[in-house]
Formats: sequence, structure tokens, C-alpha cells
Amino acid sequence: MVVRDVMSSVMRMVRPACLLLALLVLLFCAAPSYVLAQNSSESAQTETPRDIYYKTGGVPVGPPAPAQDEARYPRYGSFDNRTFVWFVTQQHTYFGGFVLALPIFCVIIELIGLFTRDKSVAARYDCLARDFLRVSLLALSLTAVVGTLMLGMFIWLYPSFMRYMGGTFKAMMPVYALVFVAESVFLIAYYYSWDRMAAPALKWLHVSLGVVVNSLGGVLLLLANAWAAFMMAPAGVDAQGRYLGNMAHLLHSALWNPLNVHRFLADIMSGGAVVIAYASYRFLTSKTDEERAYYDWVGYVFLFVTVCALLPMPFAGYWLMRSVYAFRQSMGVTMMGGLLTWLFVVQALLVGVLFLGINYYLWQSMGRMKGGERYQPYFQHLVWALMACLFVWLTPHTVVMAPSEVKAMGGAQHPVIGNYGVMSSKNGAINVMICLTALSYIFFRRANRAITVSWEKTGNILLAVLFVTGIMNIIWLSVYGFYLPASVRVGLSSPQAFTTLTVLVAGLLINRSMMRGAKVHGPIEWGKISVRGMVALFGLAATFTWVMGLMGYIRSSGRLSWHVNELMPDLSPWAYTPSLGFAAKMVTLNMVVFWLTVLLLFWISSRDRRAVPVTGLIPQNSRPILPEAREAQPS
Repeated sequence: MVVRDVMSSVMRMVRPACLLLALLVLLFCAAPSYVLAQNSSESAQTETPRDIYYKTGGVPVGPPAPAQDEARYPRYGSFDNRTFVWFVTQQHTYFGGFVLALPIFCVIIELIGLFTRDKSVAARYDCLARDFLRVSLLALSLTAVVGTLMLGMFIWLYPSFMRYMGGTFKAMMPVYALVFVAESVFLIAYYYSWDRMAAPALKWLHVSLGVVVNSLGGVLLLLANAWAAFMMAPAGVDAQGRYLGNMAHLLHSALWNPLNVHRFLADIMSGGAVVIAYASYRFLTSKTDEERAYYDWVGYVFLFVTVCALLPMPFAGYWLMRSVYAFRQSMGVTMMGGLLTWLFVVQALLVGVLFLGINYYLWQSMGRMKGGERYQPYFQHLVWALMACLFVWLTPHTVVMAPSEVKAMGGAQHPVIGNYGVMSSKNGAINVMICLTALSYIFFRRANRAITVSWEKTGNILLAVLFVTGIMNIIWLSVYGFYLPASVRVGLSSPQAFTTLTVLVAGLLINRSMMRGAKVHGPIEWGKISVRGMVALFGLAATFTWVMGLMGYIRSSGRLSWHVNELMPDLSPWAYTPSLGFAAKMVTLNMVVFWLTVLLLFWISSRDRRAVPVTGLIPQNSRPILPEAREAQPS
């Protein structure tokens, strides 16, 4: 009876949403018909068409890429079509990642609550997951609106491009729309059945709904990435751009797998960054100790999840760029050693800021714990080591030079810097930064505990040997790379990554074993963190989002003057690479608009939100210090 009541209630709430989402299905299903109606038939070819990537034969079933005289770009005065499409597409990418990430967070948090024995803590996790699921529901509607606007903009402003892409992916577009509707229905059911399925017997069934939602969201991500990967590295088509009927080849282009991993991690980071920013803002503007404690805890939880996505991101990015080089070396050189080089320098600076900010936040977080002052002197040495890694990471392979300077040097490569700004050293720097961040986290975990195991000294020696040996091996591989040709040097990334993974996993496991039965100096006093720490957390969130926008721009700009690389050229008046300054302004504008919109969604969803569950956050006889007292803490 309970399940029947749940389903009937859900269906009553789902019907209006389904009617609205049906319009989106019709639009997606009609798009292929629109784009195919304007394609002329091609004469039969005497030679068997072959896949330009897989080199297999096939029968053309899609339109060819438009010829130069067939491409149309409507102009409306001085209106810049590309800038407007750039803005709308980036907003859709941000919101799509946000909608993908939040349900994942909600399922993870709900599962943590299920496995937590303390009922008050479990209720806190459950309430947190439900609150963010409400935001996800609002964001889903906005994502559909922005996505519809984006599709309309492409059809209106780039009709030739959409005719070709719609004709090539015509079988995939209705599937995308149907999966989107299915995800929406299950997301609505997941939210509105939360209270009705709160009983222990039904809670696991409720979690299963969340798993289905995230599975459908993952399918949407894979389908959307197929378009982006095809534009950079087309596959499944012949030399004229005609689809040869093999859907697996069309989807599985050279960059599809690395792009899937890279964008999945980026979406997790971007979604987590928004929640972190919201928690920081609410902490800084809260008027009660209870709210400060709650939002301090929320910021910590989501920073942990976001950092879990950040740590493998350098490896995912390296896999993506290695795949780019394997597909077209010229594209890789353009992105990392040519026109877009300095964008990677900016990206490197921001990644360094992320790791410095994370370590600074961990340092400030020790203000919540009794006994944390024992480890504060170590952080000074960690900061110096992180700064040294950042300088290595920032060293460019080329420098900005005037034509006369290039002529005087006899080439674009600087005689000094050109020998040092290579990927083996940069990979070594980022791997050492990851190891040092793991060491900071170990200090953080030990802050309010006294280890009691009999093998404490042996364990500490083992940890020291592990980290020192691992870091020295990474540095040795980085130096060794200077003596190898570039084609061989690229292979050093694998042993460096394996060393980092070994240090990370083994170090955390050893420390976890050592902390069994440890004496606790005192509970974590949530809310007792300096204002500087929360401002740093807010800055981390901004950096996360900005980096995601920048990397999306770099990835798209790698095609230069092609809509679809080497198949469909971009002949529009806006087919040029904008300056670094203009790109930075666009990325910043997109980030600000996205943040303001999401904060508005949070405000709307919190108007009738339940009271903040603070049981267990503020220990007895211990209250969070006020902002004036926090400012007096040593920095």
C-alpha cells in the first residue's frame, strides 16, 4: 500500500512536467527532419567509401559536409554570432554539469547516512541530500530551457553546420531527448518520494531510484561528448563527411573515451564548487552559531568530494592531450606549444592556486580541533615545497616574442627556457603537489587525535620512507626526461602517475590503520574556523569554475578554423582565435552569470527549507567563536 501511494502521488506530480518535457522531445525529434529536408542527394560513387579514422568500408547514409559555397552564416548588423553562441553553450555546459553532479552527490550522501550508526548524524546527511536534490530539480528545468535556446541558436545562426551535424547524428538526437525525459521523470520521483520512502525497508529502494537517475545522466554525458569529440576528431564518416552507418564508430572517435573521463571529473568539480561557494557565503552571512556550524560542515563535505575529483584530473587531462597528439600532432602542438600555449600557462597558475588553497584551508581547518596546533609548523615547509613545484609547473616552453626577437634567436624556441618547459618536469611538479596535499590531509586527520597503536614509531617511519622515496622517484623521472627525445619522454607519465597513486593509496591506508583506537583530544567544533579559511574556500570555488570554463575554450579552440576538423571549415566572419584577454573576459562573464543564477536557485529552494539539523555539530559546553575572536587567530 505504501508503494502504491508513493507511485500514485509521484504520477500526479510528474504529469505536468512530462507535458513540458514532451515539447523538448518534439523539438529534438524535429531537428533531424529540419536539417535533412535541405540536403541534396549525392550521385553514386564508383569507389567504396572508407572511414577516415577506422579505414573500414561502408555505405553512406548521411549528408556530406557542406562545400564552401554552400555554407551559410546569417548576419544581423554587427551582431557577433559566435560570441552569443559561446555564451549560451557555456551556460548549458555549466548547468548540465551541475545537474549531473548534484544527484551523484545526493546519492553518495544518502548512502553515507544509511551506513552511519549515529541517528542524529544520519539525519543530518539525509537532510543535506534532500535539500540539494531540490536545487537539482530546479536546475534541471533551467538546463532544459538553456539547452532549447542553444539548439535554436545553432539552427538560426549556423544553419549549414546544424544541417550537417543533425543529418549525421539523426539517429542519436531522439535517443538523447528520450533519455533526458526519462532522467527528468526519475529525478522527480526520486525527490517527491523522499519522505514517503523514509522507512528503513524502503530506503534502499529509494537509493536505487537515485542510481537510475545518475545512470541516465551518465548516458546523456556520453551522447553529448560524442558531438564534441566528433568535431575535434571525426570518425564513422568518409572523406566527404558522409556517415557510413556504423553508430559505434561515430560515437567512439579517437577522443571520446578521454573526453568522457575529463568532462565527468570536470562536472563533479564544477558542481561541487558551486555548493562550496554557497556554503561559504551562507557561513559568512549567518547570524547564528548553529548556521555557521552547519555551513562549515557542508563546505568541508563538498570540498572533500571536489578534491577527490581534482586529484585524478591532471592524469585525465594528460590522457586527453596525449590522445590529441596521437590523432593529430599539429592540433596538439597548436594547443600546448603554439597559439594556445599561454592559456595553458594560465591554467597551470590556477591549478597551482587550487592546491595552495586546499592546503591553506586544511591549515585553517585545524582551528576547529584541539591539538591541531601541533602540526601547524609543518605547513610552512609544505607551502615552500608547493611554491617550488608551482614555479616548475609554470615554466613555459616558449615565451611571447616579437618577430624581430624570433629572427634574432633563429627560431621560436628560447635557448634557455625551451630546454626546461617540457612535460616530464611539469608532470613531476603536479605529481609532487598531489603527494604533498595527501601529506597535508594526513596531518589534518591526526590533528585532534593521539595515536595509541604499539607500532606508532614504525608506522611513522614507514610513512616517511614512502613519501620521500615516492617524491624522489618522481623528481628523478622528471630530470631523466630532459635527456630523452620528446617521443620517448611522453612515456614517463605512466611511472610518475603510478608512483603518485601508490604513495596516495598506501599512505592513506597506513595512516588509517595507525589511527584505530586513537584517543580523541576533543570533538570537531564546526563553525570554529577563521574567516580567512572560508574566504579561501570561496576563492577555491571560483577558481574551480573558472578553470573549467577556460579548459572548455582551449579544447574548442584547438580546431582553429574548422567546425568539424578537416571536414567542414568555419568560413564565418568570426572564424578567428580571439585574444587571451577577450577569452578571459568571456570565461569570467560566464562564471559570474552561472553563479548568480545558481545562487538564485539556492535562495528559491531554501525559502521553505527545514530547520538546520545541528545536533552533534556543536559539542556540549563548546560553541563556535564569534567572527571577532576568529580574526585574532594566528595566520
